[in-house]
Amino acid sequence: MEVSKNVTVIPARKYARKNKDEEKPKLRVAAYCRVSTDSDEQATSYEAQIEHYTAYINGHPDWELAGIYADDGISGTNTKKREEFNRMIDECMAGHIDMVITKSISRFARNTLDCLKYIRQLKEKNIPVFFEKENINSMDSKGEVMLTIMASLAQQESQSLSQNVKLGLQYRYQQGEIQVNCNRFLGYTKDENKHLVIVPEEAEIVKRIYREYLEGASMLKIARGLEVDGILNGAGKERWHTSNINQILRNEKYIGDALLQKTYTVDFLTKKRVKNNGLVPQYYVENSHEAIIPREIFMQVQEELIRRRCVHLSKNGKKRSYSSNHCFAQMIICGNCGEVFRRVHWNNRGKKSIVWRCVSRLENTGLFCDARTVSESTIEQLLVTAINDTLSGKDTFLTTLQNNITTVLSKENDKTLADIDKRLEELQAQLLKLASSKADYEDVADEIYHLRDQKQKLQVENANRDELRKRIADMSEFLREQPTAFTEYNEPLIRRLIEKVTVCEDKFTVEFKSGVTVDVEK
Repeated sequence: MEVSKNVTVIPARKYARKNKDEEKPKLRVAAYCRVSTDSDEQATSYEAQIEHYTAYINGHPDWELAGIYADDGISGTNTKKREEFNRMIDECMAGHIDMVITKSISRFARNTLDCLKYIRQLKEKNIPVFFEKENINSMDSKGEVMLTIMASLAQQESQSLSQNVKLGLQYRYQQGEIQVNCNRFLGYTKDENKHLVIVPEEAEIVKRIYREYLEGASMLKIARGLEVDGILNGAGKERWHTSNINQILRNEKYIGDALLQKTYTVDFLTKKRVKNNGLVPQYYVENSHEAIIPREIFMQVQEELIRRRCVHLSKNGKKRSYSSNHCFAQMIICGNCGEVFRRVHWNNRGKKSIVWRCVSRLENTGLFCDARTVSESTIEQLLVTAINDTLSGKDTFLTTLQNNITTVLSKENDKTLADIDKRLEELQAQLLKLASSKADYEDVADEIYHLRDQKQKLQVENANRDELRKRIADMSEFLREQPTAFTEYNEPLIRRLIEKVTVCEDKFTVEFKSGVTVDVEK
């Protein structure tokens, strides 16, 4: 016998109550508001949103305010830095919020993927999001389709805004207007007009770093010296890293110039920035602000940075890294093979001493070298002898130095630099015309890069000539003012005057930084 099916429909209830007399629980509603910038107008909008949603939610008798979540001055293109937004989502996931209200889709998110991701995440918890401006409820059947369209439009608007900002920055760059963050910029701050101005106390630290580096100190040695003296870095930290010193030594802003757009944003959504290797234009502004370091000193440092990265001292092309551990490091050269001498603590039949030996012999590189071993005390004494020889024959050496000065002056290339600057101005005008006509300007760009490299090389050559002039003048002043011969080794004087010592079988050739050479018999 068949039994007929009996189906009873039990209607859904949003809130299950134990009995009819029990009061229906209020809907816990939270509001999210956000403004994009820190301007005064936006700050007023921010406060108005908070007041509006507080009154709006309290105006519904069956609603209960679950909180106002507000991010002030934060971009909506991603949610990484929107702390209040993320806290609201966490509260929703924890079951403390039943509904979210926001002004518009663009306030909630300008990234389509983020918008849909969080809408679906909340929908799984049966939590609707109501967008007041668009009058869209995410729980409606057509809600997600409308949200996808509207969020895409909001993302497109954000992309357009980002592009406009980029164009505005490029226009200011072309006018030579620089923007520098001075929060960690040692030596400079900004005045009321946002122009770079020198901080005298910090400028002295920068000058010290450049001076010590040119005197032969390594970046690590400079950093440790600054720490010992209790000097803070640009971030206000006691700890100095070699990267801090390296950045200071390479930063063109210390000579009053500014290279703009060193990095650029690859994605307006993630805000990721990468180093600009020529994919987008750069702008080099000369004399944009007051300099701390003279241009010729800066160029000497750039040359020294290159030299220390890979020191070619040997005749066979062997590369030697720079060392500043001792005054004689990279100074003592083998007359046989051209290699450097290295400091060795020698224990010869129980007798301990410090000697200098050719690297070829120490490393057994296959290059046969029978250069003699020289004790450190012998080198010290021969340098004293070389300096005293110049003092005893100062009249002859002063004449030589004067001839050297004349030779250096005859090699000036200021006219060439002027020609390059003139050609660069012409190319800039040509480049602007081509850019406005959307023509191919690859050839012009290549010539600009070539001329800039050529200009930098000439500036380095001029800086080296200026340095040589100073060395010759320094040597001349020393010869005129030193009344008596030296009896003891003087390391600061050696660092000041001596360029290198070549060790030969029967003599030592001492070369002074001024270009003068003296032979000392063994």
